[in-house]
Amino acid sequence: MPRILFVAAHRPDRSPSQRYRFEQFAGYWAEKGFTHEYAWLIGAEDDQAFYSPGRLAAKAGIFIRSWNRRAQQVRRARDFDLIIVQREAFMTGSTRFEERLAASGVPVIYDFDDAIWHMDVSDANRKLRWLKDPGKTAKIIGLADLVIAGNNYLADYAKGHNTRVEVVPTVIDTDRYVPTEPVPRADGKVVIGWTGSYTSLGHLKPALPMLRRLYDRFGERIIFRVISDRDLVAAGLPVENIRWKSSTEAQDLAGIDIGIMPLPDDEWSRGKCGFKGLQYMGMGKAVVLGRVGVNNEIVQDGWNGMLSGSEAEWLQALGDLVESADLRARLGAEARRTVVERYSVRAWRDKYLDLFNELINGRPKR
Repeated sequence: MPRILFVAAHRPDRSPSQRYRFEQFAGYWAEKGFTHEYAWLIGAEDDQAFYSPGRLAAKAGIFIRSWNRRAQQVRRARDFDLIIVQREAFMTGSTRFEERLAASGVPVIYDFDDAIWHMDVSDANRKLRWLKDPGKTAKIIGLADLVIAGNNYLADYAKGHNTRVEVVPTVIDTDRYVPTEPVPRADGKVVIGWTGSYTSLGHLKPALPMLRRLYDRFGERIIFRVISDRDLVAAGLPVENIRWKSSTEAQDLAGIDIGIMPLPDDEWSRGKCGFKGLQYMGMGKAVVLGRVGVNNEIVQDGWNGMLSGSEAEWLQALGDLVESADLRARLGAEARRTVVERYSVRAWRDKYLDLFNELINGRPKR
């Protein structure tokens, strides 16, 4: 029975990237004979210090424990038939662990779903950015036997450093994200929703002036729902803040009528995999997504969702959806169909198995 070593930063059910690019497939892969061991670094007891400003002594302790833990994990590489490294094996600029994994003789897959060759550091760790080296992404890509990229933009970058690159989008478990019959709120309001982590709230905040103008137009007819690990404070807007939980994520999204995903048009955003939009669409919700990167591939404007760039476009699209329940229903139905056919676990789970078997049974030469 083939064994996979999955190398990542966070414990299971903690990181969206890990959950949706590995964890949600693991049960099916096990049914097909592939077991796995999860090699992670940052535990629940470390989260608060790691994502808080300062706390340098605590972060030094996390660094030392993580280094020792990863060294122990890497020493066991030859116990496995396949290794998957998700984004990076360690949080600094070092590629020491990736080099050791590549030297083990076990086939290595490198998986990434963001433009991480650009510097992106959380506010809490900005003073430690000197420890990072975004250029190491190219080195890790070059060490891998196979690179799996979340979209074509990322794949084009990877192909400059490795000839063996496959595109596998970030996908939705359509058995978990299931449309429900709309239940009108007692107050009759249309709910405009957004979900994401504290770090990605930075993409929502520039859209707040536009959302205030929308509220000026519709007033008590609309309300905003934010599902995140931190509350959004937005003066002048009625916001329902719901604390994100993996166990209630789909249920919380079921309560929205329109899902939004504003994005700046920059290099980092062009590497995004459209995941927020896919979550909404998998639930059969009408969406308005920023006209950036892979969103242009996911959404056919006016058919299975709407794309917007300028403030005027955003106000027009959201206004049309607030005004028309029929339009929301039509776009939501096509959105669900798109996810089932092109962006679902069922659509991609066997593709992974084909790639695993190819690597294990005949490691391709780079």
